[in-house]
Amino acid sequence: MIKKLVTTVAAGALFAGLTVAPVAFAQDATKPMEQPQTMQPAQPAPDALAPADQAETKPPITETKTADMAQSDATYLTEQASDQIAASTYIGQSVYNAGDESIGEINDLIMKKDGGVEAAVIGVGGFLGLGEKDVAVPFDRITIAEQPNTDKLKLTTTETADTLKAAPEFKTKAQQVAEQNANQPVDTSTTSSTTTTAPAQPMQQGTEQPQQ
Repeated sequence: MIKKLVTTVAAGALFAGLTVAPVAFAQDATKPMEQPQTMQPAQPAPDALAPADQAETKPPITETKTADMAQSDATYLTEQASDQIAASTYIGQSVYNAGDESIGEINDLIMKKDGGVEAAVIGVGGFLGLGEKDVAVPFDRITIAEQPNTDKLKLTTTETADTLKAAPEFKTKAQQVAEQNANQPVDTSTTSSTTTTAPAQPMQQGTEQPQQ
């Protein structure tokens, strides 16, 4: 009797296990399969990518360099001062004598190599530029007066029209070189005369030769 009861209990437990297992399997089958997680490689730190001497590629601007640039810019003129006169202001200006009479116009200025104006080249005489000659008047003989409220000048000199006409003519270096080249004799030793011979005329057909 006891063996029969044990056998019955064991059979019931086995049957119950078989009945619960499919249910549990069915519940696990309804759940989606979880995707395996992939491990991402560790990213290196930003500082690790830069070379050790990256900070040295762009040197900082020092105050000394900025001061040197400012000092260099200070050597250039940015505007004309009240005591400065442009050379173009003189060119074409009339020069007046003590009697306020125009005796000529400034055609050019002769300047020193180390700075400063040596003389003013004044064109005197002639009419409408014809027969005019240039006279270099020392610049210290010319007085400069500024016209009020304008940039024009009034140039006066102690010279007169007669003294300028009697003064020697001024010649530039270009004029001197041109005169020297014009006065040099032409070397004719390398030239040779050539004699040209007229070509023989061809004989015309049908003409008789003269008898000897």
